[in-house]
Amino acid sequence: MIPRRYARIKQVLDRRQPDLTVLTEDVHKPHNLSAIIRTCDAVGVFAVHAVNRHSNTPTYSQVAQGSEKWVKLSSHSDIKTAIKHLQQQHRVYAAHLSDTAVDYRQIDYTQPTAILLGTEKWGVTPEAAGLVDGHIIIPMQGMVQSLNVSVANAVILFEAQRQRLQAGLYDRVRLDPETYRRVLFEWGYPDIAALYHRQGKPYPRLGEQGEILYRE
Repeated sequence: MIPRRYARIKQVLDRRQPDLTVLTEDVHKPHNLSAIIRTCDAVGVFAVHAVNRHSNTPTYSQVAQGSEKWVKLSSHSDIKTAIKHLQQQHRVYAAHLSDTAVDYRQIDYTQPTAILLGTEKWGVTPEAAGLVDGHIIIPMQGMVQSLNVSVANAVILFEAQRQRLQAGLYDRVRLDPETYRRVLFEWGYPDIAALYHRQGKPYPRLGEQGEILYRE
């Protein structure tokens, strides 16, 4: 790994937001999932969560532009399990039209936040809507009542980014040191990392220029 690439990877990791995430419920169209992941990478989301009853294996389209390499995708068996898991550390808001829904800009995204996005045609399920901490909407001024799911994701996440930039949350490293070191090695040396993982061995440390220190 050349020093310039090492510096770029560190620059991206330095801005990752471990307490801002997205949960998709049955978003099964590859171009939508890919666009969601690409936006997550753009605003510094560290990991995305998904529940998909249609397939066990996510697929990616060219829209992702390789961003799926840089954003971890965690799959959950069902929506209740996924929401309860995220609620241990986040407030979960569903993009969902309801009597209690508030303008998405009223949410404080500087707090640990997860955004739930539903299937392309029907939105979030009634079960999911009843489990989350709140509902948010993007006000529409035209004839249509909603945006494409990947577009809605981008609108909400860039508001979250705006708030977090103002609060200085991108100005300091927010990943814990162990996660930072692990991901830095995996991003920099994916093939070697896979070999160490298969062998059950800890990754070697990296030097100041990104070189592998097999012996210290």
